[in-house]
Amino acid sequence: MKYIDKLRNSGLRPTKQRLQICEVLFNTEKTFHFTINQLEQKIKDSIDNKISLATVYNTVHAFEKKGYLKQIPINSNQTYFDTNVTDHHHFYDLKDQKLIDLENSDVGPINIKKKINGKRIKSVEVLVKLED
Repeated sequence: MKYIDKLRNSGLRPTKQRLQICEVLFNTEKTFHFTINQLEQKIKDSIDNKISLATVYNTVHAFEKKGYLKQIPINSNQTYFDTNVTDHHHFYDLKDQKLIDLENSDVGPINIKKKINGKRIKSVEVLVKLED
């Protein structure tokens, strides 16, 4: 099965619950933005109401560590994850608490003037917060 390798590469045993997590995360052509609590609720509503938050949390973090998911911090106590792991920008709708992809071509050149000795910029990703 296509998800077993992802799980094993992430150091996880391919259990029924973890395969269900993969099905929700990776069986779509569209980018999926989510918090861990949103993912847990989606799985419980559509697949398995017995999945534990700890299983979801551990699986998501193992996937993120391996590079299958990208972590998008919104503020100090709110983090989203993204199935699109390429460098790209986002809108964040504060009212609806929704993360929306923003194409790189929609953002003009960014000029970072400050340098850090011994470091180079790997990427720049913009998070634009929206309000009504």
